[in-house]
Amino acid sequence: MNYRHIYHAGNFADCLKHIVLTQILQYLQKKDKGYFVLDTHAGIGQYDLSSEEARKTGEWQDGIGRLLALDRKTMPPAVAGIMAPYLDIIERLNPDGELTLYPGSPKLVAMMARPVDRATFIEKHPADAETLQRTMGRYHQLHVREDDGWVALRADLPPTERRGMVLVDPPFEEKDEYVRMVDAFLQGYRRWATGIYCLWYPIKARRDVDDAAQILADSGIDNILRAELVIQKLDTAKRLNGTGLFIVNPPYTLHDELKALLPLLADTFGQTARRSSVEWINPPQ
Repeated sequence: MNYRHIYHAGNFADCLKHIVLTQILQYLQKKDKGYFVLDTHAGIGQYDLSSEEARKTGEWQDGIGRLLALDRKTMPPAVAGIMAPYLDIIERLNPDGELTLYPGSPKLVAMMARPVDRATFIEKHPADAETLQRTMGRYHQLHVREDDGWVALRADLPPTERRGMVLVDPPFEEKDEYVRMVDAFLQGYRRWATGIYCLWYPIKARRDVDDAAQILADSGIDNILRAELVIQKLDTAKRLNGTGLFIVNPPYTLHDELKALLPLLADTFGQTARRSSVEWINPPQ
């Protein structure tokens, strides 16, 4: 319960996660019919990068700060297009050009939602849930609940909609959180097999990540994509060396989009390492 995302908001891991989130939402909006989003560990929804907490770590400076410093006109058009929905929202939140507000996943979902789309945001910490409710207050079809995100993967699925996505983004402060995340996903998937699932994880050491990937590989579920970005050498497990996503039922375009995007992110964020990978754990059939 000591975890607060404000210390990490806008870092390189957020950038990857949120670019992928906006790409998935954009894909879902290609059809007029509404979709459903479940965010299991929602946080407070929006972060003040000028706050004492954010300034204490300054992680955003080597994340979204670096990304905004790039000239989009010099990027390959495909990559600029992939990042556009995400960066456009950040620029809308900071119209004077000074980066102060950073959107968490609930804010990104809210700013992209159409009247026909629904979302439920789960936050366990009472104070954070109250803050999130204030942030989401004016969006009548977007609901905030103080609850356990792991329970929500059973209680909130399946939705009435056939289409949509589940974002699982736990703080990874508990032992065996990687395996716990995959086990909870499997419970949710059994209830709603047509949804898109995006499971975020930190990379500190390889073993925990690879164990979780093996469980997914052995699950018998097809169409599971794994995308990773490593910016530090994996020579210590005491820091965040990289980040990754397990994406189940990804949009058919996402594999190639990540292949184009991740090398640029590796070059932009890389410190003692600059590596990225996109691979199928279990390919689509």
